[in-house]
Amino acid sequence: MDEDLDTQSREQLIGEIKKLRSAIREHRDASGHDLCWHHPGLWSLLPEKSDPRVVVPDWPQFMRGCIKYRQSLDEQISEAPRSTQEFQA
Repeated sequence: MDEDLDTQSREQLIGEIKKLRSAIREHRDASGHDLCWHHPGLWSLLPEKSDPRVVVPDWPQFMRGCIKYRQSLDEQISEAPRSTQEFQA
C-alpha cells in the first residue's frame, strides 16, 4: 500500500513527513466543537484515492455516541478547561 515511498528521494520523503505532521498537528489541536467533525481532508493525504462510504448512525444512536465521547473526555482529560460556547454554523 505504501510502495510509493520506495521511489521517493530523501527530500520528497522529508516533504511528505512535514505535510503529514502538519495535518496531524492541526487535528490534534482541534478544540471545542471542532472535535466533532468529519475529516476527509486528513484522509485525502493518503496516496490511495478512495471515496469512503461513511455510515452515519441514526439520531438516537448518534447522540448516545456523542454522549459517550464527551464522557470519555471527562475520564481522559478531566483537567481540561470547559467552555459554554455554542456551536456557530
